[in-house]
Amino acid sequence: MSAVVALPLASAALRLGLEAGGDVPVRWTGLAAPPRLFAFTGRLLPALWALAAVLGSVGLVWGLGLAPTDAQQGEVYRIVYLHVPSAWVAMLLYLVMAFWAAVGWVAQVRTAGVLARAVAPTGAWAAAVCLVTGAIWGQPTWGTWWVWDARLTSMLLLLLLYLGVIALTSAIDDVQRGDAAGALLAVVGVVNVPILYFSVRWWSTLHQGATLPLGDSPRMAAAMLTPLLIMVGAYWAYAAAASLTRARALLMQREAGAAWLKAHLKERAA
Repeated sequence: MSAVVALPLASAALRLGLEAGGDVPVRWTGLAAPPRLFAFTGRLLPALWALAAVLGSVGLVWGLGLAPTDAQQGEVYRIVYLHVPSAWVAMLLYLVMAFWAAVGWVAQVRTAGVLARAVAPTGAWAAAVCLVTGAIWGQPTWGTWWVWDARLTSMLLLLLLYLGVIALTSAIDDVQRGDAAGALLAVVGVVNVPILYFSVRWWSTLHQGATLPLGDSPRMAAAMLTPLLIMVGAYWAYAAAASLTRARALLMQREAGAAWLKAHLKERAA
């Protein structure tokens, strides 16, 4: 379901970004070159930030204020609009990070390593939001802030993997060696993602089942589900915007002194 929401969102943002930036065609293989990736993300980011702001505002007002009260949990269920999207984003961003890390490691693509590093802090943020909101939700419903439940423990491990990748890449001064070390940890850690997702099916856990189980009907009424999907779109737009903004900063740091970057900065200053 996350992919169903994310793909149209990315397509819409791409169209908006290209329309705002002109009619220059995008050659996807050319995005491996730092100047082209920098220019492309510069055109795309305004649309992504605007989309995140609009969807987030609509989703929060609808979910926290207008959606009906849950018959069993009462008002406390509304934290689902912050908790569930963060869980989905945390899991899928890890796969995105591991993919780019592997591409950079195997194919020696410089911008792939940049993208992997840029995604990691956003993924860590999403995992942390998921754990905090889950604890706030769990206390009134379970009577405790934390249990060593399969779903909770695997989400905590996901956060630790994100932090490990960030720490490992930052601790090594040589950029290429840092990217390679982070890629190794990221790829090994991928095994935790299916464990995290299927934990509520494979084990008897305190955590409830999936809100939108694959292949089954949603377990929420349409009046509750619609703002949830809007919030998923908002989280994805924010995650993409934050990651690409960070990628641009990393590119500027790595390419300092490059002729194309000097020309860009000179053009902006003019």
